[in-house]
Amino acid sequence: MTACPKCHVPVKNSEEYCEACGAELSATVVETEPAPAKESTQQTVPQLSDLSGVASICPACGGEVSEDGYCGTCGTRAPKRRDHFTEQPAAWVAAVCDRGLRHTRNEDAVALAADTQPGSRAVLVVCDGVSTSVDSDLASLAAARAARDVLASSHSRGIVAGFPLVPAIIARLGLAADAASEAVLEVGRNAKDLTAPDISPIPSPASCTFVAAVVEHNTLVVGSVGDSRAYWIPDLGAATALTPDDSFAQVQIAAGVPRQEAESGPQSHAITRWLGADAPDHKPSTASMTLSEPGWLLVCSDGLWNYCSAAQDLADLVRKTSSAAAGASEPLALAQALVNWAKAQGGQDNISTALARIQPG
Repeated sequence: MTACPKCHVPVKNSEEYCEACGAELSATVVETEPAPAKESTQQTVPQLSDLSGVASICPACGGEVSEDGYCGTCGTRAPKRRDHFTEQPAAWVAAVCDRGLRHTRNEDAVALAADTQPGSRAVLVVCDGVSTSVDSDLASLAAARAARDVLASSHSRGIVAGFPLVPAIIARLGLAADAASEAVLEVGRNAKDLTAPDISPIPSPASCTFVAAVVEHNTLVVGSVGDSRAYWIPDLGAATALTPDDSFAQVQIAAGVPRQEAESGPQSHAITRWLGADAPDHKPSTASMTLSEPGWLLVCSDGLWNYCSAAQDLADLVRKTSSAAAGASEPLALAQALVNWAKAQGGQDNISTALARIQPG
């Protein structure tokens, strides 16, 4: 066993391509030196041009929105595109990201990638901007897209029996977190460039949470920093919370405080790890599992789980919603229905819901 010279994931001597990053391997790969602490990345902050401005179609009546931002038919002011947007790279994977009802801007972000074949391969990323930080809406979108791009680039070329797939994906999640962190730092650097050189550093630099899930056929691997979460919800049986929160509430829960009390008390949403210039570290906590039964992979921000935190409670909500709502067995419709449900509970935070429908076999 040797290591890929590009991403440093273990590879077999007989392999022609790295399963983690797709790099072509030499026929005579030799043992490499230990991997550097961090792979150099050249990530740029994504432009918001695709989410800038207001919607062109009025959501109230379906009329055309005029250049002044108001509907020419009913006069309703059109919402900003960033306030509510969706992604669906394949029929079995989709996400909805919404401002909610109380916040003035949407500081959540989602970024997805998926192959067409259901259950084959998908990447789901959710980032939640820290509201007290500068440009948190830019940071979350930059981080989500940077991480998605890294994870989507490591396309499998065929799994060889005995190849350590899970460690390879975990290594890519680490690189994705690196890229996301660098994207957040770049947002902060751009904000600082707008200030005079003699002004003190920004007291609360851009920052956000991070959670990413990778589906590779029947293998699921997740990584997280902060308190955005991933859940596995089978059609039958017990659901699983796949990610631990990096939060004050989680510290209390670990100390024996009941979940409901810990997650509703003072500083319950204070996070202990995040992405940003003032972050203690950004190495993601990881977990993996084999997907052997049909169900839903759910990746979300606290705007959803605030109202339904425990894995089994959230599973009950998903099952009830997918059964009751017309068309909600389809990922995009179900994601929208869950966002609508969170808004009906108060919508006090931004809401991001990303789903992948898993049908093994």
